[in-house]
Amino acid sequence: MVHAAPAPDSIRGRFSFNPATVIVVCAIALMFLGLTILFSATVSFRGGPFSYLIKQGIGVAIAASAAFVVSRIDLEYARRHVWIVAAGTALLLILVLIPGIGVEVKGSRRWLGLGPLRFQVSEIAKIAMVFCLAHYLAINQTRIGEFRRGYLIPLALIGGFAGLIVLEPDFGTGALVLVVGVILLFLAGAKWRYVLPTVALGVAAFAALVINNPNRLHRFLAYLDVEGNKSSGTYQLWQSLLAFAVGGTEGVGLGQGRQQMNFLPEAHTDFIYAVIGEELGLPFTLGVVGVFMIIFIAGFIHLRRAPNLFQYLLVTGTVLLICLQAIINLGVVTGLLPTKGMSLPFISAGLSNLLLMGILIGIIVNTQRTWSRTGLSGGRREMEELA
Repeated sequence: MVHAAPAPDSIRGRFSFNPATVIVVCAIALMFLGLTILFSATVSFRGGPFSYLIKQGIGVAIAASAAFVVSRIDLEYARRHVWIVAAGTALLLILVLIPGIGVEVKGSRRWLGLGPLRFQVSEIAKIAMVFCLAHYLAINQTRIGEFRRGYLIPLALIGGFAGLIVLEPDFGTGALVLVVGVILLFLAGAKWRYVLPTVALGVAAFAALVINNPNRLHRFLAYLDVEGNKSSGTYQLWQSLLAFAVGGTEGVGLGQGRQQMNFLPEAHTDFIYAVIGEELGLPFTLGVVGVFMIIFIAGFIHLRRAPNLFQYLLVTGTVLLICLQAIINLGVVTGLLPTKGMSLPFISAGLSNLLLMGILIGIIVNTQRTWSRTGLSGGRREMEELA
């Protein structure tokens, strides 16, 4: 019996490119790399590498659980509770500033703690800002050209989240929130004549904050002469650069690096990329950059199927939070940007950022699942009348 060949449409459907799946695979690969290099980076730490590996494994499990839960949520229904999310997040950001409630570490009060557990509130504030801003811009998309309703109010929303984070103080995360928010505002249709002065004002405001903060001003001035300040202000960056130099093209081998032997502070968190460079060499350092580029490209291919402005902006913000955070971390560790503590997504140790990454991946999987339904991806539904 001769069987008919499958129709071309069915072949294309069976083997069609699925950007969300690509992003999930990239995230899993980065997490496995993070677990591997974390084991090496904590070999000399008190408690031994298995202690940190177990903690990170638990964090990965929590992130995966969060991704699954978020992937099953009805995003359009969740919009009805958007202002509860905004108010709750703002309350947490205020609580973290109160002495006795917020946990202070190295002069910054960014965490809420319960016994040995600590949670960095600004991580959740990132996605809360994107969620609230996407909803507001979607229900006001016909008024984006107006200055007050379409620009000033959403800018105040962005500034409220960023300002509370800066007060911790956490200038880097505050800047990230501000940049992502302004990009979303521009993509929603805000006018250039409003955006450009805002960007200039934001840069001036952050420059003033740095100048009036002796610690951060010293850090920035030291960055201008890395080698001259290698024993003080840029010690961490200098050790990071040495790690890349020693690793070269081939690396010294997993577990054979010396930077994790207490030479490089925060080797398991903010500067874990330097450990990758020293031990695994150029192919893996370039590979990490390449994986984040794939996430970025796949994310914006995925956006072409967005059914409405809310979900378009929500997924755009999700992709930007992952990729811009990666750019900042990689820029700091390689000396392209002034030193600023920020985790490398999916790789650095830390429950708070892993949880955020799980939520972001959950949103992407959620939209892939819902946008693929018949009648949803075929056109742009108008659901922006939600208030």
